[in-house]
Parts: sequence; C-alpha cells; structure tokens
Amino acid sequence: MKARGVHLQYSFERRGQQGASVHNPLFDLLQAVHEHGSIQRAAGHLGASYRHVWGALKQWQDTLGETLVTWSQGQPARLTPFAERLLWAETRARVRLTPHIEALRAELERVLDEALDGDQQVLTLYASHDLALPALRDTARATQRLHIDLRFAGSLDALRALSEGRCTVAGFHVPPLPPEGSALFARHLKPLLKPGRHKLIGCNHRLQGLMLAPGNPGALQNLADVVLARARFAQRQPGSATWLLTQHLLAQTGLVPEQLHSACTEDSHTAVAAAVAAGLADAGLGVAAAAQAYGLDFVPLAQDNYFLVCLAQALETAPVLALRRALEHADWHQAVTALPGYELAQPGQVLSLTKALPWWHFRAPRKAAAEPAS
Repeated sequence: MKARGVHLQYSFERRGQQGASVHNPLFDLLQAVHEHGSIQRAAGHLGASYRHVWGALKQWQDTLGETLVTWSQGQPARLTPFAERLLWAETRARVRLTPHIEALRAELERVLDEALDGDQQVLTLYASHDLALPALRDTARATQRLHIDLRFAGSLDALRALSEGRCTVAGFHVPPLPPEGSALFARHLKPLLKPGRHKLIGCNHRLQGLMLAPGNPGALQNLADVVLARARFAQRQPGSATWLLTQHLLAQTGLVPEQLHSACTEDSHTAVAAAVAAGLADAGLGVAAAAQAYGLDFVPLAQDNYFLVCLAQALETAPVLALRRALEHADWHQAVTALPGYELAQPGQVLSLTKALPWWHFRAPRKAAAEPAS
C-alpha cells in the first residue's frame, strides 16, 4: 500500500471569502463526474479539457492506489464504490468542520486587521448553531469594525458559557410555546436565565422540521411516523435546543427519545442534512435552509425563536452596542431573508425576558406528568 497523507493550506487574497468553503480538486472532479455522468461533460463543467481531466484522474488514482471511475462503451462514467465512499465521507467531514473552519478564517482575518491598524473591537459569542450567524459576523466586521469570536455550541452549553464568564453574548433558541406546554424547556432554561441579570436581544425566527431524502420515500410526516417506521434518525447532540425540541415533539404524541432508531449524532443542522443526503440516515430534525442546501425534502414541524442574550451590565458596552447595530444593518437583513424559512424578529432590540419567554414564571402543577429527561 502506498503512503497517503493529507495536507491543508490557506491563502491571503485581496477579496474576502464568504462562508467556509474548502475546495480540493479531487473532490471537485469526483462531484462533477457524479453529477454529469461522463468525463467530457465533467470537463466542460469544470472549464477544463478532456485531456486535463483524464490526466488528473490517472494522477489521483496513482496517488490513492485505487480506481476512481469506471465506464464502458456506450455507458455513462460512474464513480467506483471506493470513490463514492470517499466523496460522501469528505462531504460529511467538511460539513462537521464548517463551524471550526469559519472560526479559523475569521480569526486569521482579525489577526490581519490587527497587523494593519490594530483598531478593532472583539466580542466572544457562544451560540447554538445557526446559518445566519456567520453572515452577522461578516456584517459586524465590515460595518462596525467588530470581530465576533463565534463559537458554536448547544443552547444550554452556550448559556452555561455566559454564566461562567467564557463569553460576552450567548445565542439560544426556543419554540414560542404557551406556559402550559413548555415545562421541558422551562426546566432546562430557567436556571440559566434570570430577569434583571440577563438581557435578551432580538435576532430571528426559523422554521424547523423533518429533513428527508428527496421524494420522502417513507412518506414521513412527523416524529411519530419516524418511530413507527423504525426510520434511521440523525439526532442532535445533548445540550442542544433542537434535541429538546425533539423530546418535546415526541412527548406530544406519548413517545420518548429511546423509541427513535438513532443512526448518528451530529452537532449542526448542516451535518444532519449531510447525513441524510449521504444515505446514512432516513430523517433528521433541522432548519429548512439546511434541507434546501442539500436538496432534501422538508416537512415543517415548529417555528423557532432565536435570541441573543448578555448580562445586564454588558448591554451598553461598546462591543455589544456594535453587535446590536450589526443586527440592525441592512446587509445582515438581506442575508437573513435570503435563507429559506428565516424571518427577522426585532433584530438588535432589547426584549423583556419574561414577555419573550412567558413560561419563565410558569409553575407546573405538582401532579403533572413528568416529561422525559434530557
């Protein structure tokens, strides 16, 4: 077996990068063959000659020691099983690492800015995974000279980071439930949010639902269907509010999480979508925008309210004021409204915690049936 290694690199360029795309010519080539079914059409898609693409394929096959593409006279070119596994494994790995790649890129941009003029504010934000937050970071940098040190974590973990002083602002989400139907969320979130001590800042609404293979072959319409069909479910990690939402939706139909046939555990909406797209799971719960990005079917189940929160004494500090201005900026509004299932929700405005979370003062009756533990 030939020795094989992976080498990573990055570059400085005049124009900044949007998002966290990491391209490799091998996977660009494999994806083109997979989509177009011939070397000639793949070459046209890539803007290269047939001879160049064929030579690149031979070089990659020699490097990896495996055949990547097969075809016969009159038949379309196909990826070998090895190439298919390699392509999907790379896709899933890249998606899982996207938040970390975005954070590394943003940190390197901050280092470059500091080296140039040294005049930039920094704000650390621990937040539940959200597809609009990288755009908020870009808007804050471009319009407010604010570097947002964005670190994705589950909602509960983000709120704990705030209470422990590891960040200035935290991001979390909850569905807009009436007090009598939100005991699960109240039990987990109330110890981490205190009126007077914490201040909520408006952000966005998102649509969450089932992400399913194209055509929804199992005709799944809710989590009860997922359980009854013993469909493989890509779940979110404990500590995430999407996992609390999964428990809440199951409890509404008298089911418990243990009845789900778990296929894998992922830490972002896009990672769940990638698992379903790769055929590793039949369904997963996530935002509509992630489902559309991977060409999946989507069945809406709940609306999410996404909030930012800081300590009261930090509300009028320069970095938080800059963050609120970025939330109010038209560039970020345009980025949010372009995402499927997203809406603006009083962005940048300071909200009453007890009004935005009406279950905060809710006291469940002593004899109420206990909801499943997280």
